[in-house]
Amino acid sequence: MRLRLRSPRQLAKTLLAAARREPEEVADYLEANIKKWRALAETAPGDAADVFEQLLDGDATGLFVELGPADAAEVLEEIAPELAAQLIEDAPLADLAAALDEMTGEAAADLISEFDDDLREDVLAAMSDKTERRARRLLAYPSDSAGGLMTTEVAYLPLGLTTGEATERLRQLHDEYEDLSYVYIVDDDNHVVGVLEFRELVFKRPGSPLADVMIPDVVSVNPYTDREEVADLCRRYHFLGVPVIDDDGTLLGMVTMDAVIEAIQDEATEDFAAAMGAGVEETVYSNITESFRMRAPWLVVNLLLALIVAWVIEQQTGIISEEPVLAALMPVIALLGGNGGNQSLAVMIRSLATNAVPAAQAPAILARQAGVGVLNGALLATVSAGVTYLLISTGLFGSDSAPAAVATVVAVATMANLVIAAVAGTGIPLILRKLGQDPALASSIFLTLITDIVGFGGFLLVAAVLL
Repeated sequence: MRLRLRSPRQLAKTLLAAARREPEEVADYLEANIKKWRALAETAPGDAADVFEQLLDGDATGLFVELGPADAAEVLEEIAPELAAQLIEDAPLADLAAALDEMTGEAAADLISEFDDDLREDVLAAMSDKTERRARRLLAYPSDSAGGLMTTEVAYLPLGLTTGEATERLRQLHDEYEDLSYVYIVDDDNHVVGVLEFRELVFKRPGSPLADVMIPDVVSVNPYTDREEVADLCRRYHFLGVPVIDDDGTLLGMVTMDAVIEAIQDEATEDFAAAMGAGVEETVYSNITESFRMRAPWLVVNLLLALIVAWVIEQQTGIISEEPVLAALMPVIALLGGNGGNQSLAVMIRSLATNAVPAAQAPAILARQAGVGVLNGALLATVSAGVTYLLISTGLFGSDSAPAAVATVVAVATMANLVIAAVAGTGIPLILRKLGQDPALASSIFLTLITDIVGFGGFLLVAAVLL
């Protein structure tokens, strides 16, 4: 593999395209051109990360070791922690610890949390005392809490400064911290008493007390506040970050907007997984036993619910024996109901995730979704009945009953299932929320039970009455 590219970004683009096809060939090229790999990681760590994550584990480990700690840290910070942990878990302990020492506290903690228990402890022990303490403090908090999201690298000023002294100190803070969106004011015990108002600082005389240019009564969260609440605060008040304090008011860190956005994305994916009955913490990189442990219980529940549907069908086998065409039409009714219900379910879970469903609005929302079900039901009932009539009347579907009678059964069952599915898809998350559970929790499984019972059992019941 020969490349003559001057720009590291051009090199990254070419390598990325090649790595998706032949990762081993790209790894061999980079190992033979270590200077180019190091230059790429130094000048464009994000692009280097894109190439790095396409490589096989062993090749990635070798190239990781070739980077200096600072460059390796920047590359790792651009990769999802679960994938990064898999790519470098076999690297020498000293190289792992050195790179983690260079990472931001929250990024290091996220990556360390993905290691197995033995490696986690070995890595922590090999890190410097300062970064080990910082990582352990962050690892103590749940990953979906403010403490699990926060950075401990937060800018603050002591209350006793004058505005002139504060201005000079800000110049120093600019060199120490990447994010100066907010600078908090703390007292002698490190309790948060305000947040600096930069506009007032500019126009105040240099000898004015710092208390004159701060906003008191800062909105804050404790380290165990759920990430959804943190995100809601940022959305409601248009914050770029939220300070995290303990019960005594001591400043612990800050949840930045980047962390909030990442939390919102994680919450959305967890809601989707929960609705499907998968593990909310599971990823494609989870080990086999973890995935089995998280999925198996809901599959067992699914089996038990499916047996209920089977029992409902078994009770109506007589009408199927008299009119075999019903066996071919049953899945159609259930499928239409399932799809319609999942549409309502998706809209409802999305709205609940953004706190857009006050309890007082629940009845009106339920009625509105039922109306959608009626309109969809009327349309699909008409179409499905017409198609059924044509199939039977032309002899493509055999039936001993009149085509119009079977078409009527299909229309009634389709209408009923789509209306019930829309109400169920909207109501199940609301009921789960009322019970204090995650509204997304296996909602799809319970919805499927309802639409299958109505789609199969209800269809056969209508057929028994009308045929």
